[in-house]
Amino acid sequence: MTTVNVYLTFNGNCEEAFLHYSSVFGGEFDHLGRFSEMPENPKFPISEEDKEKIMHVSMPISKETFLMGSDVAGEWSATYKEGNNFSVSINTATKEEADRLFEGLSQEGKVIMPMDVTFWGSYFGNFVDKFGVQWMISCYADVKNK
Repeated sequence: MTTVNVYLTFNGNCEEAFLHYSSVFGGEFDHLGRFSEMPENPKFPISEEDKEKIMHVSMPISKETFLMGSDVAGEWSATYKEGNNFSVSINTATKEEADRLFEGLSQEGKVIMPMDVTFWGSYFGNFVDKFGVQWMISCYADVKNK
């Protein structure tokens, strides 16, 4: 089943925001990971200042819906702008569906990260479409079963 969720981006206050959202919606985080937990990569060093920022947090809102988010870090901090700090996040059941949606929605847009298997175990990619909307496409099930 394909699901659509909102992914929020923050400039260092993601944890504070999600603690607030949790107090309103109730429930607990499904996942909370920090940049310090990423495998080291010399091409993308993480500063000491950014290591405790949130790399990814997800919180169930209902059986099908999650509120997700992260802080910006490193070079991406300069492009942060309050008001456009969200993406539409699509999760698919198959890699084929993920590729189909990625190819169709990203036409004439700007690919940020092409579809590929990530260190967190997802087949993932993101882009800005030709209308300026930010999208993230993920597939977990098909990746974990192979």
